[in-house]
Amino acid sequence: MVEPGPLAGVTVVELAGIGPGPYCAMLLADMGASVLRVDRAGPLSADYTPNPVLERGRRSVAVDLKQDRGRELVLGLVERADVLLESFRPGVVERLGLGPDACLARNARLVYGRLTGWGQDGPLATAAGHDVNYISLTGALHAMGRAGERPVPPLNLVGDFGGGASAMAFGIVCALLEARTSGRGQVVDANVFDSTSTLMALIHGLRARGKWSDRRGDNLLDTGCPYYDVYTCADGRWVAVGAIEERFFRTMLDVLGLGADPALEGSHKDRGRWPALRDALTAAFATRSRDEWAEAFEGVDACVTPVLDLDEAQRHPHALARSSYAPLDGSPFPQPAVAPRFSRSGTPVPAPAVTPGQHTRAILAEHGYDDAAVAELLAAGVVAQP
Repeated sequence: MVEPGPLAGVTVVELAGIGPGPYCAMLLADMGASVLRVDRAGPLSADYTPNPVLERGRRSVAVDLKQDRGRELVLGLVERADVLLESFRPGVVERLGLGPDACLARNARLVYGRLTGWGQDGPLATAAGHDVNYISLTGALHAMGRAGERPVPPLNLVGDFGGGASAMAFGIVCALLEARTSGRGQVVDANVFDSTSTLMALIHGLRARGKWSDRRGDNLLDTGCPYYDVYTCADGRWVAVGAIEERFFRTMLDVLGLGADPALEGSHKDRGRWPALRDALTAAFATRSRDEWAEAFEGVDACVTPVLDLDEAQRHPHALARSSYAPLDGSPFPQPAVAPRFSRSGTPVPAPAVTPGQHTRAILAEHGYDDAAVAELLAAGVVAQP
């Protein structure tokens, strides 16, 4: 019998937002937490785009937070919750009457997660921003791209998701563990700006040792190195090369038919010979199609792989063997499966994304509202349902 997820029994109230907030809530829901998303009762914001993957695993109650009774309703949810997660600009939830002081006064064990772009203080705290802006001021964006070209935004994976949302989820779990001992909740302040800086730990360490240059495209991991790069094949598609260690590098040359070339002997660590090495690799990879090279390197420890598109990634044998993508009930397409996995705790298939307010009646009933009270709240516009 599969055990429940490791966060089973943890209740999270998510004040619906955009960007890293929903991803953090998805991570918690994927681990078995019961996530109640508080959506707005009025017309949906023009910035809101329903996302069947990012919003999976929750239930939704739609509340007008600008009404006193709406605020009181959410505080009632907070009283029975373990976590509140909000991702608004600093000061917004305080103006709504749902800031940390108000919520912790109702539930002293509450873990109050605040996820922002710039942090709760500092000169940019209330400034608008998106992933590309946050990572631009950490130096991370400057490091991404080829020599002589503009920096390349890495989707929003580095700042929003790899940085802010992941740090928030980790911080929430840390605070939950601490609360078991202290019996007290606390505020967790996570933001994209600080979290992206921590993601750059390796680069800062290399730079401190004189092993990293501020010149983009001049380093081991930023396309400056010919054996850590992407190459074009005969069919116009690409392979990714990460043959950093010399044994992988030599194996790669052998598969490419370059292992006996005396001009490449010792070129692995000789930066002065990297331009000639790059030319040799470029010419070699251009002689066959991507899939022909994928077959040639299959089962070979050379750290050379095909660059797959999103559809191909879902069909790759390794993804299929690990069930890395799974369809949800009612979903016409596979979604990324829950990660990480556990030896005993379960990682069940998440529930599909829901319409804002889909569970308004059920959630209110669970919190003591009878049918007449729910009907009156709906009529007054304090809450809403689809």
